Amino acid sequence: MYLKEYRICMPLTVEEYRIGQLFMIAKHSHEQSQQGEGVEVVTNEPCEHPQYGKGQYTEKRIHLSSKLPAWIRSMIPQIFYITEKAWNYYPYTETEYTCSFIPRFTVNIATRYEDNNGSTENCLELTEEELNEREVDFIDIVSDPIDDYKYKEDEDLTKVKSKKTGRGPFTEKWRDDTTPVMCSYKVVRCCFEVWGLQTKAEGYAQKACRDVNLHGHRQAISWMDEWIDMSLDDIRSYEGKMQKETNEKVLQDMQGEETPVKDDENAKSTSV
Repeated sequence: MYLKEYRICMPLTVEEYRIGQLFMIAKHSHEQSQQGEGVEVVTNEPCEHPQYGKGQYTEKRIHLSSKLPAWIRSMIPQIFYITEKAWNYYPYTETEYTCSFIPRFTVNIATRYEDNNGSTENCLELTEEELNEREVDFIDIVSDPIDDYKYKEDEDLTKVKSKKTGRGPFTEKWRDDTTPVMCSYKVVRCCFEVWGLQTKAEGYAQKACRDVNLHGHRQAISWMDEWIDMSLDDIRSYEGKMQKETNEKVLQDMQGEETPVKDDENAKSTSV
């Protein structure tokens, strides 16, 4: 198993990010989806945990065959998806990724959000053994390079300034001199129990996780003026609209029957 902890700081409060993450996930999922590929929401309903209280459970199918490297595509059927199950007890979330075609592959992500710049050393209460195995990776949404084809000037946080909050543009040392600042602590556990491919597959999963979080969180900040004034009711309404449009986009021309979405009209949420 490959265990890694990502720390993603943002110029927000934890309460602001509660809205921002939902907006980012909904809009990002819609942007990245196309006919036959993207994020299909299957279930979206309330849940409850004895320790964390009430939350929201979502189940999604991520159709992405053409975006995988050739060595993985050679092992899988043409119609392929990964299942994402997420339990959101904000400010704590749990997410699990599995693949029915490859039963020995799992990715588990535990996330907690705190109002600091990534200074908590054991935010997710890892065991001593896990701490010894852990690799900590700070994802810098301002300075870390991204792929050229993903670059957009209006998402470049060294150039973007929020008109509504006055935040930005940000400098190289922004984490130490920006207020407010918060951190998303993510412990990612990748496991692929197939001899000969374990290291390669687990490394690919960790890289994919890092890339998605870097790109998505850059967008959350660059889109700040679109969501900063939204209430929780506003973002639920927006999420429901985008969920419907994205499902229609993904399921168009796909083979097989469409899967109905179980949904609670008063509570729409997901995780990062």
